[in-house]
Amino acid sequence: MAVDEAILQAVGNGHVLPTLRLYSWEPACLSIGYAQPISDVDIRRLKNCKWDIVRRLTGGRAILHTDELTYAVVGPHDDPHLTGGVLESYRRLSKALMAALFNLGLPVEALPQPQSPSMNNRTKEPVCFEVPSNYEITTHGKKLVGSAQARKRDGVLQHGSLPLFGDLTRITQVLSFTNEHQRQVASDRLLQRATTIQSVLQRMVSWEEAAESLIKAFKDTLQLNFELTELTPREIENAEELEKEKYAHPSWTERI
Repeated sequence: MAVDEAILQAVGNGHVLPTLRLYSWEPACLSIGYAQPISDVDIRRLKNCKWDIVRRLTGGRAILHTDELTYAVVGPHDDPHLTGGVLESYRRLSKALMAALFNLGLPVEALPQPQSPSMNNRTKEPVCFEVPSNYEITTHGKKLVGSAQARKRDGVLQHGSLPLFGDLTRITQVLSFTNEHQRQVASDRLLQRATTIQSVLQRMVSWEEAAESLIKAFKDTLQLNFELTELTPREIENAEELEKEKYAHPSWTERI
């Protein structure tokens, strides 16, 4: 998360080009949204699982990052792919994300979600993948990609999680519930509403295969030319400082 913000600041200062970053997590990490209360997390259970925790710069609900590909798109406000509001820019980026998934053989769509009182109540649930947001990517009615966007002074950051395989219900083991029955209900509900690439295709898609598909789709769909680079020394230094002073510090992680 510190690296994503360091790239955002570097892009805003004009030190680097707009960036597509693809990465994974080791060890597994629970990320909570910018405004999500830390009380949603059962810290004792989290420590027992030996998983990390971080608060994101973006909003939304909790995600367990493991067995996935994570993407981050970072650019200035005037980038033609990021101009307009959150929904407008997200719809543009979704075209590339959907093309990547189509190329992998997934029947995906991104549609506006009907709003109802029951839908509004579900948005209070602690798990990100329980409810698709407007134009978020689904397959067979189940959420496949969880994305969030932050529009800051330096520019725009959108990052998201693409589960490749594994048990999505693991996240419920480290969240707070009144009793074990509620935990089981949340676990069952999650399986009804979200899925992984392996579950849909009935085959394993490696991180490398998914990454190649994303890069090609962003190139073709958004007419982009990529330059493969490493983080600059300034980005590395800034990320290390952000990690120390912000993302690894309780004053940020436990601020709500």
